[in-house]
Amino acid sequence: MSDPIREIDICSDSNFWKHRAVQGFVVKICVFISLFACSQMSAYGLDKEEEWKKWRETFDEKILPIIEKKCLKCHQGEDPDGEFDLSKFSNGQAAVEGGDIWERVAVRVRLNEMPPPKSPGLTDPEKGAFHRWVDTRPDQDLCNKLASDETQSWYRGHVMSRRLTRTEYGNAIRDLTGQELPEELLPPEDGGGGEGFDTVGDALFTSPIHLESYLRAAEYAVDRLMDTNDIIAVSEKLRRLTGTEVFSGLNFETEESQTTAARATLKQFARLAWRRPIDDTDIDKLMVLYSKSRGESGDHLRGIKQAFKAILLSPQFLFVNEPEPEESGVQRLTPHQFAMRMALVVWSSIPDSTLLQLADENRLFEAEVIREQLSRMLKDEKARAIGENFGLQWLGLRDLLQIKPDAEVFPQFDASLSQSAREEVIRFVSGVFREGRPLSDLLDSDYLYLNEQLAKHYGVAWPGGDEWARVQLPVESKHRGGVTTMAGVLIKTSYPRRTSPVLRGRWILEDVLGAKVPPPPPNVPALEEGDHGPNNLTLRQRLEKHRENPECASCHDRMDPLGFGLENFDAIGRWRTEDNGQPVDSAGKLPSGETFEGSAGLKKILISRKDEFYRHVARKMVGFALGRELNKFDQCVIDKSVERLNKEGHASVIIEEIFLSYAFQHRYYSKSSK
Repeated sequence: MSDPIREIDICSDSNFWKHRAVQGFVVKICVFISLFACSQMSAYGLDKEEEWKKWRETFDEKILPIIEKKCLKCHQGEDPDGEFDLSKFSNGQAAVEGGDIWERVAVRVRLNEMPPPKSPGLTDPEKGAFHRWVDTRPDQDLCNKLASDETQSWYRGHVMSRRLTRTEYGNAIRDLTGQELPEELLPPEDGGGGEGFDTVGDALFTSPIHLESYLRAAEYAVDRLMDTNDIIAVSEKLRRLTGTEVFSGLNFETEESQTTAARATLKQFARLAWRRPIDDTDIDKLMVLYSKSRGESGDHLRGIKQAFKAILLSPQFLFVNEPEPEESGVQRLTPHQFAMRMALVVWSSIPDSTLLQLADENRLFEAEVIREQLSRMLKDEKARAIGENFGLQWLGLRDLLQIKPDAEVFPQFDASLSQSAREEVIRFVSGVFREGRPLSDLLDSDYLYLNEQLAKHYGVAWPGGDEWARVQLPVESKHRGGVTTMAGVLIKTSYPRRTSPVLRGRWILEDVLGAKVPPPPPNVPALEEGDHGPNNLTLRQRLEKHRENPECASCHDRMDPLGFGLENFDAIGRWRTEDNGQPVDSAGKLPSGETFEGSAGLKKILISRKDEFYRHVARKMVGFALGRELNKFDQCVIDKSVERLNKEGHASVIIEEIFLSYAFQHRYYSKSSK
């Protein structure tokens, strides 16, 4: 529905009235619009007043107590800190009149500048309540906007054009040519940015090493794809890979028929590789290379091979190509750009022929088509990338294979166990999304994906059969289940010779619940490795002495109890009942007063905080999908995802909400970037 206020402005425009021929008609239209506007504004005003009332009440009930308890000590009087005198906001109406001061306060809180370090900090629920209150201020219409120069003075909504990441590049080569690239042919590892993922454009530089890798990889993949002179065999390979007829069945006896077939072949392959329609100009350039490469001998396959390599070395393949339109501002993506974004989220690869065909038909933005395609994409084996790319990055496990527990203490550990631990995480995380499982399975589940080696490592009976199987956990093994008790996580959050309740507790707070833990204060001595003290103390007893330092207690009181809940698992993820000859004490008591026993009790605590978990996972997935740091305009996607998770549970609703969102379907093009 159009804005009635804007309609009235049109009617009062003096330039509009200069056209005498339409004045009589315009008078009637404007009278109608004015009457319509009044009726709309009446209903509109009632709805808005209800929203403002709720916003004021939330301030009185939830925000004002936080301000009085944690903020007024510094932010009142003649010279308040940061020039924020919060004492004058004594009720909801005063808060409304405060205008944009709350946005500025929210930025300071997010940067951990408020409250200052030596003051009582805001708890995670307090921070969450405050930010939700600020972000739900009426009249913002955040769901249908992007951050831009006009909407925010600190602009963070611009998505930089970027190259394919290492993972995306390897998957794209595999899907086009059927060739898995060896580790040594892949480009260098990528660093993270934005919300912590390697999909952020401003973190993806391109170096000479990348170019060398691309050249070697293209040679490797195309040479093995066409490792025969049998044109029919090559054609069948490509048909299976791409789902389309690439080579014709034309007669190849004449140069003319070969040239015609080459033109059709290159057009199809380039369309798949470059993810867009291919015009005659594109093909003419490729045909020049084809003709020169086949040479006097007339080697048709050699000409095709060289042109294929050129296609794979083109920036149109190597980069996520979203060219800027003529006009700046917020613009909707083209259907082919949207198809690429969809494929990158679910497959960490390029779109297939089905997505491209829907883009050609301009049907891909239809909500029902989006849902149908997401369902189809999740059923494809390529969707394991959700676990391998998103999952490993979210959980901080990308470097798991490089972690080496001490061989003297853990002679049982080897590269095979490390690989199995990594694969378990990939299969479990991707399975939750692909199989329509509840997102809460990631916190606690009665099943795991195991192979025989891991089943033995966990002390779980192996059912036999395939190399990997979904194994139902027996009652006596319910201390397992969910990501917190997986070997990969337990190895990552341990030291080479021992466990670390601190690392494990911090991992739960930051990577599972989305809380922020500040770095340790300077000059605090670390816990000495191997020093058990005069009374042969357990690790827990040594940590409790360590926490007697008041500088350490504020954070360790939050982290350590959570980590103690996992103390029955050793540094390589095996179950144990003793530590240093004494019984393991895996009880925990949180600052809130809640107590629990062991990993089973810890998981119940986490389930009770699943709203924080839902919000964190949704935020991470949105950041992964958008490839940039998030801002308040992205909050709607997160809120809608959490709402649906609470109603429906299925993890995949997060991806569906992302695909349907304004933020994912649009992009901001800045004048300054042109």
